[in-house]
Amino acid sequence: MSKRDPQPWLVGDKFWAKIEPLLPVRRRRARHPGRNPLDNRRVLCGIPFVLYTGIRWEWLPAELGFGSGMTCWRRLRDWNNAGIWQRLHEVLLAELRAAGRLDMSRAVIDSSHVRALKGGPKTGRSPVDRGRAGSKHHVICDATGIPLAVSLTGGHRNDVTQLMPLPAAIPPIRGKRGHPRSRPTEIYADHGYDHDCYRRQVRAQGVKPVIARRGIKHGSGLGTRRWVVEQTIALLHWFDRLRIRWEIRDDTHEAFLKLACSLICWRRLRRAFR
Repeated sequence: MSKRDPQPWLVGDKFWAKIEPLLPVRRRRARHPGRNPLDNRRVLCGIPFVLYTGIRWEWLPAELGFGSGMTCWRRLRDWNNAGIWQRLHEVLLAELRAAGRLDMSRAVIDSSHVRALKGGPKTGRSPVDRGRAGSKHHVICDATGIPLAVSLTGGHRNDVTQLMPLPAAIPPIRGKRGHPRSRPTEIYADHGYDHDCYRRQVRAQGVKPVIARRGIKHGSGLGTRRWVVEQTIALLHWFDRLRIRWEIRDDTHEAFLKLACSLICWRRLRRAFR
């Protein structure tokens, strides 16, 4: 946790103003309405608490007033199914672009392996972890390290399989007059993506691939621009819940990934207006 922000999971007024319009309105039944549902803002504090600390849902402290762990889990699931986390990410990307903080002149792609202790969909025997079950976080970011899109695959999947799907997952980013921007000018990647057939596919999309070649004796020299994606992955894994995959359900883990991307974007946006 940051010394400047000892309770980063608390939802401030400015962040709440971004997400509140995105949340679905829950209408109560006229007959047999049941108990009043827990306030969305309080639940929204409980979900990042689990994301930051890595605590189990059932261990969520009741005295914090965030509701039960199961209530927070259900809202995380339901809001993910409704596309709330994706839309929040798109809203923040648009505001970053409007503030001149988004650099789409190039994008950088990479992945990182995490252990999946309970297995589940999108896991596989990892070649870098003695064949244990694991997953991969695939990330594409802009030239400054702002996450543009993420994906989850099994730990056995080759990185190059996401070279086309990840750029395609970048949403149309508004924030300036004219057409939304969803395509970088260049894509940087390490030698794990070194396949000529995929280079041709990237060029066919109007994007220049800048990919390291295998077997270069002293390195490609591209690390001076590729390092930003490693920083982004490190920021994602700063959230304890993403360092190890505890969720059997892949959609729950993907929901945490999308929320983490939004929180990283929100930090950048706050910094832009200091």
